Amino acid sequence: MTQPRIHLTETAVTDMENIVTWYVEQGAPDVGRRLVTEIMQRIETLAAHPEIGRVVPEFNQPQVRELIHPPFRVVYRYAQKPSRAEIQVIRIWRSERLLPVEDAGNNNN
Repeated sequence: MTQPRIHLTETAVTDMENIVTWYVEQGAPDVGRRLVTEIMQRIETLAAHPEIGRVVPEFNQPQVRELIHPPFRVVYRYAQKPSRAEIQVIRIWRSERLLPVEDAGNNNN
């Protein structure tokens, strides 16, 4: 089986940029860069194991899943298409935050 294509939405890219910016502002730029690198490595594991993440509790939809990389949640949508499976990374948020319903359900970025 062909590995799924992974796509980062604009919001997910912005979330990672904001992570780096926040840690720079806190005087710990290396921490922000390390976290983003680790998050990207976790995202890359989805190509081989797309269903590894748990179903996001706020939605309870099997296609909307998340990986926990403390202190962050990597929320993604996994879809089986006739030609190829796809993974769309939707948001990367602090794990204590609830995900607004509109962010995971209908993001077309």
